[in-house]
Amino acid sequence: MSVKRMLWVVAIALGLSGCGYNNIQVADEATKSAWSEVLNQYQRRSDLIPNLVNTVKGYADQEKDVLTQVTEARSRVGQIKVDPSNPDSLKQFEAAQKDMGSALSRLLVVSENYPQLKSDQNFRELQAQLEGTENRITVARKRYIEAIQNFNVMVRQFPVNLTAMIFGYKDKPQFAVENEREISKAPTVNFGAPAAAPAGSK
Repeated sequence: MSVKRMLWVVAIALGLSGCGYNNIQVADEATKSAWSEVLNQYQRRSDLIPNLVNTVKGYADQEKDVLTQVTEARSRVGQIKVDPSNPDSLKQFEAAQKDMGSALSRLLVVSENYPQLKSDQNFRELQAQLEGTENRITVARKRYIEAIQNFNVMVRQFPVNLTAMIFGYKDKPQFAVENEREISKAPTVNFGAPAAAPAGSK
């Protein structure tokens, strides 16, 4: 490479750095990392469902409708190939997670009618795992929301917005959060009281 060409490369690199290109890359990677964590925690919740359903079935097989609803909701979630850059895809993902959260809530309410089920050691362990997972979902969603907000603000600000336009970076779609306060609070999964809707069901 000639000296002249090398100087051009250095100048371009410094220019990109000064106009926010590198910052955009960092913010973009932060949104991807945060989204991966959201998916991991939702998957963790999904993985708990078969054991939870089987445990409840052992004591309350007559609750077939509720057990079926949970299983079917989990199946629908598993069939979705979500693209977080597509608002419609993200909305579909949110709707499916909301349905699964609602089905889980109904299942937890049913457990109130079976004292032996609530005292089952396996069930109690699943309770602890589910509560921990719901907390992690809340935290992961909150971090993702913040990462998206940070990215969207950055690509709108001058002069970074010019760099964003040149390289095709646009606002990223956000979760449809109806109440920011609710998303910042971890839910309580309590088998001794009526169950609250799981996080992510908003």
